[in-house]
Amino acid sequence: MKSVLLFVLFFMTSLNAQDLEKHLFILSGQSNMARLNPKLTFTPTVEAAFGKENVVVVKDAMGGRPIRLWYKDWKPREGDEPKATGELYDRLMKKVNAAAKGQEFETVTFIWMQGERDASEGHGEVYAESLNGLIHQLSEDLGRDDLYFVIGRLSDFDMMNVKYPHWTMVREAQVQLAEASPRGTWVDTDDLNDGIDRKGNVLENDLHYSPEGYKILGTRFAEESIALISGSNSVGSAENGM
Repeated sequence: MKSVLLFVLFFMTSLNAQDLEKHLFILSGQSNMARLNPKLTFTPTVEAAFGKENVVVVKDAMGGRPIRLWYKDWKPREGDEPKATGELYDRLMKKVNAAAKGQEFETVTFIWMQGERDASEGHGEVYAESLNGLIHQLSEDLGRDDLYFVIGRLSDFDMMNVKYPHWTMVREAQVQLAEASPRGTWVDTDDLNDGIDRKGNVLENDLHYSPEGYKILGTRFAEESIALISGSNSVGSAENGM
């Protein structure tokens, strides 16, 4: 009888240990995230690092959307319009809660690729504050104070701020926020928007990335996530273009 109890105790302990080895990855943003297929490079890379059974990947993204559709306390620099809605955040969290139900995770990592719309609308002055607020909003809702995050920095699409007046402002805000946190980092996308698109058209400093560019982006997101989790990440390293 004693040996049976010991076996059950050992088995339950092993299950708990395995459960805590699990890692949750939450991907969201606008079009450049929407066009990224995690199954091509992101998911295989994190599964290779942690084991397929220990990885849960959730993605929800929609093109052309500002951060106020995620961050519920978003406010413009002046006035009270436009209003924050948080509708895409709620949609994302439905997927997260469904995928994570009944599981415990050793780590949770938020991967964010967004900012083009805010740069276009001229909301760069509140972007760092808004993204920081979104990260804290997610941390609180998940009940975690150890959330990791990886930001896809805006590319070199409009470095003169001609079409999108706050392009470089948002780009710089993303880097500053990532480098200010020991749990955050960012990835470079400047080399992903050249090449050939799915229709055979030539891309050069385009708003969107080439099919190969999205594969590379998925790999970079995965590698930076793994580095954060393993403690080997160096924010603002040469790999990130600094």
